[in-house]
Amino acid sequence: MSVHKLFSSQASTVGLFCDCFPPVMDGVAVCMQNYAHWLQQMVGSVTVVTPKVKGADRSSLDYRVIDFFSVPVPGRPPYVTGIAEMDPIYLTEILKTRFRIVHAHCPFATGLAAQRIAKVQGIPLVATFHSKYRDDFSRSLPKVAVDLVIKAIVEFYEKADLVWVPQESVIDVIRSYGYKGKVEVMDNGSDLVADYPEKYFVEARQSLGIGPEEFVLLFVGQHIWEKNPRLVIDALALIPDQKFRMYFVGEGYAAKEMQQLVSEKGLDGKVSFVGSIKDREQIKTYYAASDLFLFPSLYDNAPLVVREAAALHTPAVMAKGSTAATILKDGENGFLVDNDPEKLAGLVKELIHNPERVHRVGVQASKSIVRSWEDCVGEALDRYNVLLASRGLPKIERLP
Repeated sequence: MSVHKLFSSQASTVGLFCDCFPPVMDGVAVCMQNYAHWLQQMVGSVTVVTPKVKGADRSSLDYRVIDFFSVPVPGRPPYVTGIAEMDPIYLTEILKTRFRIVHAHCPFATGLAAQRIAKVQGIPLVATFHSKYRDDFSRSLPKVAVDLVIKAIVEFYEKADLVWVPQESVIDVIRSYGYKGKVEVMDNGSDLVADYPEKYFVEARQSLGIGPEEFVLLFVGQHIWEKNPRLVIDALALIPDQKFRMYFVGEGYAAKEMQQLVSEKGLDGKVSFVGSIKDREQIKTYYAASDLFLFPSLYDNAPLVVREAAALHTPAVMAKGSTAATILKDGENGFLVDNDPEKLAGLVKELIHNPERVHRVGVQASKSIVRSWEDCVGEALDRYNVLLASRGLPKIERLP
């Protein structure tokens, strides 16, 4: 266990708990990172609780991190888990820390730790429901075991004082699991919000060696079949005569199989696998250099990557009827397509020949679905204070 920021007092205004945190990178980790950063700016004395990750260097962070002994999640590298209270050094530190409110971003190891702390200290617990957990566990567990896990997840959220989802459509997901309590929508943000001059986009393409006439397609996310990358690869194989370049950014258990499929389809010269990118400036370059973001996932609830791409004027193509796609209006701030390779191929071909339309929709996406993390976290803080007031507890004051 390591504490990467020394404080004169062990009092912590907000405790943020999550099983994934950089250097493990996914949408929830990015969310946690931005909550921690902006809350530290707004109120100070923020503490992140997360499992220990080998090689993690958190010395430059301006907020406190307490990590605890962990083990790898079977079949899901680089994810880790553990039982926080089994780490005596974690226990020593956490027992010295007094929180005002705790916010769990997952219902597993750290979520349960947050739940126990809230009970012991008599403080509110906020819990955000981020993911389609049933889909995650159905891949490796029999149905009877999955049902037991989902039951435990629902019980976790039933014990929270406030339950948030990042998108309206995700309410249907948590309801389908059996949760009947109150749910509020709390938007996720983007750390890529800014006014970018046209020169920035030109330089981004030049830095990646992209010609001015090339149409660039992008996928960013875990390389897992649940995110539907097979649809993208199968569709691109149907338009070999079109001039495009496709980048897959990320890592995951299906990465090698995806690369093999690309080779089998004869797309090696058009499709590149970049691997995981942890540097935010570098990933911004890929968003800025791309024309279209292909993300037909049937698995995701509210993927941050769609909003990140939109921040750089890159509109998304998403699957009709998917939970994630409900933020888009077809042809206005994104594009919707049936879960069919021929339909996707036809749409991509049409858009390759209409770059002005793609650009127009991308600009509208940046205006309609992108919100800064600073704004989102500020609203979250206001909601924390409403909850604290309802419990007769003092509100969290903002720093001057």
